Amino acid sequence: MRKNLIFIFVLIFSLLLFSVMVMAEEVTIRFMGWEASPLETQSILNGIKVFEERNQGVKVEYTPVAQEQYISKLLTMMAGGTAPDVFFLESNTYRDVAARGELLDLTDLVEDEIGIDSFILLAQDKMLIDGRIYGVSSCTVSPVLYYNKDLFDKAGVPYPPADPEEAWTWNEFVDVAKKLTIKEGGRTQQYGVFGFQKFWYTTVFSNGGEVFNEDYTEVLVNQPKAQEAIQKIVDLRKIHSVAPEGNFLEQSGMNTAQMLQTGRVAMVVDGTWALQELATMDFPVGMAVLPKLENTITCGQAHLHCVWTGSKHKDIAWKFTKFLSSTEYQLDLVKSGLWMPNRKDMYTEEGIEEWFTPGVHPENFRDLVPYILNARLEPNVKVPRKVWDILTMEELEKIWFADQPVEVVTETIVERVNPLLKN
Repeated sequence: MRKNLIFIFVLIFSLLLFSVMVMAEEVTIRFMGWEASPLETQSILNGIKVFEERNQGVKVEYTPVAQEQYISKLLTMMAGGTAPDVFFLESNTYRDVAARGELLDLTDLVEDEIGIDSFILLAQDKMLIDGRIYGVSSCTVSPVLYYNKDLFDKAGVPYPPADPEEAWTWNEFVDVAKKLTIKEGGRTQQYGVFGFQKFWYTTVFSNGGEVFNEDYTEVLVNQPKAQEAIQKIVDLRKIHSVAPEGNFLEQSGMNTAQMLQTGRVAMVVDGTWALQELATMDFPVGMAVLPKLENTITCGQAHLHCVWTGSKHKDIAWKFTKFLSSTEYQLDLVKSGLWMPNRKDMYTEEGIEEWFTPGVHPENFRDLVPYILNARLEPNVKVPRKVWDILTMEELEKIWFADQPVEVVTETIVERVNPLLKN
């Protein structure tokens, strides 16, 4: 009897000791991002579960933050020494935060354990800062043309092409937009298109213009090619009457997907991320390349995953960041239509077959893939956030919302922005 009691005591003591050891070894890292959609958040939580199952003793605490508050909250946490171990960074704030010395240099880890060459060229360009890597690309997203097939069928006009080799010219696009614009009693009930002003730089590039010079020390929107492209976007509203006022989105109380669904517009320019929501709506949606001027082109970007220099668990934070960049992790988000892949092997015939999802991706979506794969890096990625805010929010909005002349506004942009770029 005494031997049994001793055995039971030893067993209980051993189990308690083991539990204490396990608790002592458990590590918690904090992860912060923003919520683009409930599905994205759920996919992140699903991914965290997989990571935790494969890394016993590691817990990941995820905190989603409203996107409009995100960067100010993150910088405040960094200043207070309480930043998360791993976090999202928008591509257009990545370089600003790296310059503050807040991001762990991941160059050797990426090269040794992933290989930067495994990423598509746009993702490589986004990640590299003077040859060093401080964040790992999450995915890629690009502006494309969405359209309501029912409205095209009703008007008896052909669908816009998804194949970049067959892209409509700008004039062809305007002609179709006119046919899809419906006026009744002096009021426009249905507009042909909406959204070019948000992605204005794609039209500049298509026209052979540039936003900045090659080393980003000078803004070039006052050059003829750029001015002509911006004016063509203005003319959609002022001359051709196929696009609504600049503040139409706010006044309508709808997002672009809802405007397309309800027939307020027949075509919208929006990011590939919009497909996730559109695929759940009860109407036939199509996707196409943007119309071309001199060449067919789109742009691309997406957030990065970064490790804070102040993290007390850098090894585990890197391991988690590496997992977030994996094909496995991206797959659910790509299948849902929210993301496009950033790994080269996901663009092979076999790779596309793995993520292409009927019912989400339109039938002709495969024709769009080379267009997205060959996208240019968005021009805001390599300039300070302050520069881009001046250019777009303070100056170009004078064109979109106040009808100020393109030539005047673009010259003002040069006067305000160039001194900042040269400094």
